[in-house]
Amino acid sequence: MDNSGLSLDRMRTFVRVAERGNLSMVARELGVGQSTVTRHLNELEDAVGVPLLNRTTRRVTLTDEGSRYYANCLQVLRLVEQAAEEARNARRAAAGAVRLSCTAALGVMHVTRLIFEFQDRHPDISVDLNLTDERIDLVREGVDLALRLGPLTDSSMKLHALGKSHRMLVGAPAYFSAHGRPEHPDDLSRYETVIMSNVAGSDQIALSSRHGGNFTVPVNGKLRVDHGLAAREALAAGRGMGPAHLWLVHDLLDNGRLEVVLEDYRPSPVPLSLLIVPERSAIARVRLLTDFLVAEIPKLPGIRTS
Repeated sequence: MDNSGLSLDRMRTFVRVAERGNLSMVARELGVGQSTVTRHLNELEDAVGVPLLNRTTRRVTLTDEGSRYYANCLQVLRLVEQAAEEARNARRAAAGAVRLSCTAALGVMHVTRLIFEFQDRHPDISVDLNLTDERIDLVREGVDLALRLGPLTDSSMKLHALGKSHRMLVGAPAYFSAHGRPEHPDDLSRYETVIMSNVAGSDQIALSSRHGGNFTVPVNGKLRVDHGLAAREALAAGRGMGPAHLWLVHDLLDNGRLEVVLEDYRPSPVPLSLLIVPERSAIARVRLLTDFLVAEIPKLPGIRTS
């Protein structure tokens, strides 16, 4: 067997192609031509002696041998990176890039500012912050960490439960002056609700009473949005009322642009979690950002650990 093709560069290329499933996308990531990616893969397969990939005009998939080789490559590359980290850390602080994915509105309102603070403490660490409300595949997208709102189904990731994000029913004072204030959950169906179209079940509001009892009320609204910041603007503009995370509207409540209604009835809180790709968790810079977020996120408005 010719081992000349078993270089780390070729392994890295193979791993990214396996995760992305697209040669041209990986070529753009690596800043090389697609022919270079193809050559690396061919040389690696020649060195290993078995086909690792099935190639079609639309997609690249792993063979059975390729799946096993991919898992082994991840371990090799992780060990190589950890060895480099340990060597660097022996002489200076952790350095390199960390990729963090975050719910868009939370990222704009709070996490970006936290990243500034983190980088002030660790100036040699760069952070690639990806803001999206989609449940992306962390490994396929090359992401190290993800802040997620809502229940989770991906059991392959390491998880830190950061707490629960509490919500209130809010609206603008002008809206309530014009339409009156609801006095009971059953009243909500008569009001315009700003509806989050990308949140399952947002055509109804589930409330729990401080005095006991649960209510689920169907609601209606002429405005549907798929971004938390758009909902924030609509609520402040008096386009209707609706449930909102406290971290999203705390400043508008403080300055009087929004008011809380039905204070004795609360929408159920939403879990907030930090997901970590297991193979990346031991890398020093990833561990530093993980520890920082675990310490700082629970300090945000409306995030409670109990």
